[in-house]
Amino acid sequence: MGTKKRKNWIANGNIFITLPVILITLLVFVPMASALITSFQSGPPSAMTFNGFSNYQRMLSDTTFKKAFGNTFLYLIIQVPIMLFLALLLSNVLNDKKLKFKGLFRTALFLPCITSLVSYSLIMKSLFSANGLVNNILTTLHLIDAPIQWLTDPFWAKVLIIFAITWRWTGYNMIFFLSGMQNIEPSIYEAADIDGASKWQQFFKITIPNLKPIILFTTITSTIGTLQLFDEVQNITMGGPANSTTTLSQYIYNLSYKFTPNFGYAAAVSFVIVIAIVALSIIQTKLGGKESK
Repeated sequence: MGTKKRKNWIANGNIFITLPVILITLLVFVPMASALITSFQSGPPSAMTFNGFSNYQRMLSDTTFKKAFGNTFLYLIIQVPIMLFLALLLSNVLNDKKLKFKGLFRTALFLPCITSLVSYSLIMKSLFSANGLVNNILTTLHLIDAPIQWLTDPFWAKVLIIFAITWRWTGYNMIFFLSGMQNIEPSIYEAADIDGASKWQQFFKITIPNLKPIILFTTITSTIGTLQLFDEVQNITMGGPANSTTTLSQYIYNLSYKFTPNFGYAAAVSFVIVIAIVALSIIQTKLGGKESK
């Protein structure tokens, strides 16, 4: 009877595993394979023909693609480290047992990431307009002589996008760090206090080393999110001025629905994002994985 029961349990387990595998295959891997095939085709959606590597070769001379690629990686290189460092600092402050109203502060910092993407983008666009609140405050404090053109100047438009993403997702990553900090043994900090270690020394010598697995996880997820950046750019700057803030995801959208539909080339560009995500995830895992074990 014991053997039969064990076999029944195995059979039931296989059934539970099989259903998700089938769904993931149908909803993820089949569309990916279809998109890969589409990336080697060209022509109108109703009559696409095979064209080999022409779509991938086209990227080498496509100035808009190069600009979108450069903008996307600029956001990645600048915004992700700033956001993760701010999240680390904030979580370290909010982990202090003596701090009052911790629940209120944690909620306030986490709220931006559950706000509607469109709503918060429109708020950012309003706040940073030529006559918006930010320019009025800076002018009142005599920090600037003329309003900063956040939405129309190529440099300041990029700064606005980076600020908007950082504001939205810092609290999200803070929650991961905070949960990790609460699992660090308090006796380690007590021993460090006895040895005369300062708060900064404890932060860099105890907190960060113990959070390496979480730092690796948040770095990878933030990298993936930034490489797929679309909503903020679409709603705040529309990719302008002159494509100075456009991203790869927005370019894919434009190729598919804004310009004359070119699903083959759009699919090829999308696989550039896939390759970049896989490559960067492997690099980050190799660099941080061994030390985080």
